[in-house]
Amino acid sequence: MAKKSQHVVKSSDGGWAVKKGGSSRATKVFDTQKEAIKHGRAIAKSQNAEFYVSKRS
Repeated sequence: MAKKSQHVVKSSDGGWAVKKGGSSRATKVFDTQKEAIKHGRAIAKSQNAEFYVSKRS
């Protein structure tokens, strides 16, 4: 079974997106990376999933 994961990545509109691993759609998009990290970390913790943050800007 593949591990569950949540990713914080740069969004095409200039914000930061939280995405489920393997998904092409964002769960939610934020203006700042800090907000996205906070939300993504909470989701990952509740799902007992891995959490990844793309290169910080």
